[in-house]
Amino acid sequence: MAKLTHVDARGRAQMVDVGEKPTTRREAVAAGEVRMTADTLRLVAAGRIPKGDVLAVARLAGIMAAKRTADLIPLCHPLSIASVQIDFEPREPEGVLAIESRVKADGKTGVEMEALTAVSAAALAVYDMCKAADRAMTISNIRLMKKTGGKSGSYTRHEPSR
Repeated sequence: MAKLTHVDARGRAQMVDVGEKPTTRREAVAAGEVRMTADTLRLVAAGRIPKGDVLAVARLAGIMAAKRTADLIPLCHPLSIASVQIDFEPREPEGVLAIESRVKADGKTGVEMEALTAVSAAALAVYDMCKAADRAMTISNIRLMKKTGGKSGSYTRHEPSR
């Protein structure tokens, strides 16, 4: 097992010192899903949820969350983010709204947590906007899809085709 960098020799939580690391281009892609009834998904896609434009609100929630990740996750470093992109794919037959975030930065540490936080917040915003129509929605399968940059190199999740 690899050495854990977020704990010191005595097992106490610590923020990793990245001061000596080189600045490189970092990118991470994360994904997640909100499962809902097909009727609710049709309302979302048509922009007919009474609270307003679900996808616009969720996109902004995801962008804002990525920028505030260090305020939410105790050992994350504050980063100067270059860009955050949030995309949605309604999959009507399954009743799934797929969410993907892509975060980029030039820095000394990666943006995986920012991408994962963006997807999580976007999914929560979808739930908030749609809960009057469908309280049985579930948020699931939030995962890192890809990351590039830094000492550890690249990672790409390999998932079976749908």
